[in-house]
Amino acid sequence: MEERSFLTGAATAAHQVEGNNTHCDFWVMEHLKHSEYVEPSGDAVDHYNRYSEDIRLLAEAGLNAYRFSIEWARIEPEFGKYDEKEIEHYRNVISTCKENGVKPIVTLHHFSSPAWLISKGGWTDPFVISEFAKYAGYVTEKLGDALEYICTINEANMGFQLHKVMADIKNSSKKEGDVQVGVELDMKKILLSMIEQGFAFRRNPLKVSTFLRPRSKEQERIVLQAHKAAKKAIKDHNPNIKVGLTMSLFDYQPTPEGKKNAETLWNEDFGMYLPYIQDDDFLGVQNYSRKVVDEKGAREPASCARLTQMGYEDYPSSIGNVVKKVSKSFKGELIVTENGLSTSDDERRCEFIREAYQSVLSARAEGVNVIGYMYWSLLDNFEWQAGYSKTFGLIAVDRMTQKRYPKQSLTVLGDLAQK
Repeated sequence: MEERSFLTGAATAAHQVEGNNTHCDFWVMEHLKHSEYVEPSGDAVDHYNRYSEDIRLLAEAGLNAYRFSIEWARIEPEFGKYDEKEIEHYRNVISTCKENGVKPIVTLHHFSSPAWLISKGGWTDPFVISEFAKYAGYVTEKLGDALEYICTINEANMGFQLHKVMADIKNSSKKEGDVQVGVELDMKKILLSMIEQGFAFRRNPLKVSTFLRPRSKEQERIVLQAHKAAKKAIKDHNPNIKVGLTMSLFDYQPTPEGKKNAETLWNEDFGMYLPYIQDDDFLGVQNYSRKVVDEKGAREPASCARLTQMGYEDYPSSIGNVVKKVSKSFKGELIVTENGLSTSDDERRCEFIREAYQSVLSARAEGVNVIGYMYWSLLDNFEWQAGYSKTFGLIAVDRMTQKRYPKQSLTVLGDLAQK
């Protein structure tokens, strides 16, 4: 294969790394008395001010792509009022990527939203469709000349995954690893926080609709319609930009008795979304683990299985299996936009990366149109409601000094990219 035509890089999300994202919904929720977040994001890892150093470290390691998100709450901190200074900030981030030989892959929405959006209805109200499209159009008008790939929405299928988990919350077997994001599963804490969110956003607590809230299948259609409207707005400004979204997908491995259940789970995670994305230019595939499925459904990992800090089974080849599965029905380009390991053992992370990366290259060798692999994450960062205790990064950060400490895993991924 043409080695450098294959994109190898790392990913971040604005709220998790930039710091002081004060106009967003998560900032509001982090500071409630009964917050679901174990700690506030605060300065995060100050990527907002240190992006040049971080991109340089990525490039010097041998990586040639960086997936990052533009923060809607910075661009439009108040309803209908755009901040030109923040657009210029992200133009500088994009320029820094290019100066370092790094292809920028931009995500317009990575979980966090402007607080005003939630007060006006959030992600289950059709209002979001037009507003997200306006934001997407504005960003493309200002920055689209410098971009080739735009992901509209990160993990557009997360709402229904959360819906399934929360519907079974009384089942003591439900654990954090049942969904690929750091979330709180203590119902008492959730309920107290919901009440306070109602006051904070001036909404009925049951109708506070941030992105990381359970959504029904019908409500997921609003998210997908927002994606389609944003895609049109992007293409209207620059038809050459390749547009897609990203999805959270497990590698479902059925036992002989579990094939039907595995098909159902895959349809809930992917199949029911396909009609809305099948004409997209690319799809971002995000996977962290497998689930073995029997006649009762998805099993918990075996007692002897190696687990990550997030509670997933440590199973690196799952990403290769997932891209092959997706390629059977989605015919556009595939980019692994997230895949990684939460562990304090960087030697194990190195092993994980070698195996996961090879599984993707093997799928490519078999004819799968996968054009890139973005490790999650470039930096140890704020893992949503789980705070700073989960370490995925290729670069460690001392949050007292914000000093960066590249790990051996960064070198390993960079070496793989050069082969």
